[in-house]
Amino acid sequence: MSEEQQTQIVLDIRKIYVSDISVEVPHAPEIFQQELNPEISLGVAHEIQKLPEDNHYNIKLRLTITAKDGERVIYLVEVAQNGVFEISGLPDAQLHHALNVYCPTTLYPYAREAISNAINRAGFPNLYLQPINFDIMYQQRLQQAAEQQDGQLTQ
Repeated sequence: MSEEQQTQIVLDIRKIYVSDISVEVPHAPEIFQQELNPEISLGVAHEIQKLPEDNHYNIKLRLTITAKDGERVIYLVEVAQNGVFEISGLPDAQLHHALNVYCPTTLYPYAREAISNAINRAGFPNLYLQPINFDIMYQQRLQQAAEQQDGQLTQ
């Protein structure tokens, strides 16, 4: 095998799909008759699942949008956007980065569209979610993990 064949990097999307979508409007239809001042919160999480097929991973990006007026929930929308990715030819650290940054970054626009459509179909104005920098989130998680490990070593 030549060096070029040994170091060939594959980062391919094999499938993109929604595995779960949920919309709750607990105070409908009364909520539509009221003047609201919604506060929007966004929850973001992702899961990595190694698939039986070599170099295949299922990444689940879960977005949760909660709109509240005071303590009262206006709506709650959750989407689990998934992708099956084939990734090979990367050293472990780069693979870890790809699974935690590249894959969620790829899935986010699909999840954002699903969230926006669900909110609109629930009878509310469009919600435009801002881009997310998954690389910064990843770096923060690595830093937190390192700090926790340092804290355990000094105890």
